[in-house]
Amino acid sequence: MYAKRRGSAIATSCVAVANVRPPGICYYCMELSITLLEPQKRTELFGAADHHLRRIRDALSVRLQARNATVRIIGEPSNVAQAATVLERLQNLLRNREFLDDETVEDAIAEVRRSESGDSSDTIQVFAREANISPRTDGQGQYVRAMFANDLVLCLGPAGTGKTYLAVAVAVHLLKAAKTKRIVLVRPAVEAGERLGFLPGDLQQKVNPYLRPLFDAMHDMMTYDQLKRFMVSDVIEVIPLAYMRGRTLNNAVIILDEAQNSTPSQMLMFLTRLGHHSKMIVTGDDSQVDLEPDQPSGLIDAVSRLGGCPGLEIVRLRDSDIVRHRLVQEVVNRYAAGPSKAARDRSRSENN
Repeated sequence: MYAKRRGSAIATSCVAVANVRPPGICYYCMELSITLLEPQKRTELFGAADHHLRRIRDALSVRLQARNATVRIIGEPSNVAQAATVLERLQNLLRNREFLDDETVEDAIAEVRRSESGDSSDTIQVFAREANISPRTDGQGQYVRAMFANDLVLCLGPAGTGKTYLAVAVAVHLLKAAKTKRIVLVRPAVEAGERLGFLPGDLQQKVNPYLRPLFDAMHDMMTYDQLKRFMVSDVIEVIPLAYMRGRTLNNAVIILDEAQNSTPSQMLMFLTRLGHHSKMIVTGDDSQVDLEPDQPSGLIDAVSRLGGCPGLEIVRLRDSDIVRHRLVQEVVNRYAAGPSKAARDRSRSENN
């Protein structure tokens, strides 16, 4: 029996599997054959020495046999279906990537498992179907639920915890579901060691580097043409914090990123822009404030003032919520431990 599954030819049958099988596979199982969408990318799909296939095999207790442009999956019907869905998602991701890393494969497996078990309440659907997003830690899950449940959320956490990415994902999800009419992405234009005046170009060209991370997140969730159309029609707006004064935003999701670099007066100005039927998400890392030493952070000030307000939730992500490269967590931990040995030695020599 043959069927079409988003471009892949699939054949299914019941076969007897009596030898060399992973634990948990029964003697009478389903067999499913998939023809790859892009055979020229089989090395990237399978991984070096079939590394990715081995991960799928071990995680889902199936046998995988790859030959040329075909992958045979053998195992219990539910496991076979999950493995086929994982391969389909990975193929879709490869359309826009040059390779797949271990984290991507693990995420695809985890997302399929959650979907099959019905535990997908935290799944965030965006315009790019293959890029649907789910929180990967308990802290991220709390953050996503807080954004859906409250009109104002303040999220603090170290680099790599997904503060900005998840906020943009929730905003895009609400736009796709027609639960909001526009998205406004805001960042303070505060330099980390450089001065805007020394950068080339006009004001817009000078602030673009500060807004780039927001564009990068958007590009993962919709096509370039979609993003361009939304920006031309002002459905999506990306602006510096200074341009928010005097505005009231209704029917919108407003995200303030890098909020630790706002002043208390700027934070007050921003928070009072919240209009009817709108959500506001404020994110930042209170350990990386780039303001002058005598200038208090608006994010830290807001957290101290607004705790316990109804309709508002403050979420703090921890080092354990870091989902970038494993070295990012190690870097954060080392810097949080205090001054380096070289700095301590220099301080001692100066005191002596």
